[in-house]
Amino acid sequence: MKKLEEAIQLRNEGNYAEANALFVQLVEQNPNDAQANYHCAWSFDVMGLEAAAVPYYETAIQLGLEDVDAQGAFLGLGSTYRTLGEYEKSKRVFEEGIERFPDHLGLKTFYAMTLYNLHEHQKAMEILLTCLARTSTDPSIATYKKAIEFYSGQLDKVWK
Repeated sequence: MKKLEEAIQLRNEGNYAEANALFVQLVEQNPNDAQANYHCAWSFDVMGLEAAAVPYYETAIQLGLEDVDAQGAFLGLGSTYRTLGEYEKSKRVFEEGIERFPDHLGLKTFYAMTLYNLHEHQKAMEILLTCLARTSTDPSIATYKKAIEFYSGQLDKVWK
């Protein structure tokens, strides 16, 4: 699909409005094209038009995407709902995405932000500390990886 590649290139070059116009046109011509819907949503997001992105993300996920694009769509939709203050919707999207992609730390990190907004601070901290322990190459963190993982789920516990 040459127009899709052209629109992606325009977005990558920072020509967001022009890219968005092409993506919208592609979706109008091919409403059941999951990739066109996903990239159209993404183009609204990069322009700061999060509410306009939502239906395109939802459609893309419903139609089905390859794993990398599906991961991006779940992250994009969950994050977009969060920025719109739709925290419960964000939580559901992230949980669905994490169920499908349990090793995707980006989804988990953005999920933790949503949990923070929902005042689920314990769970948010546990997720972030676990992600940090698993991915950090900083020697001062890597040395304490086991301890960080151990304490991540027990932040309120006091040992006497």
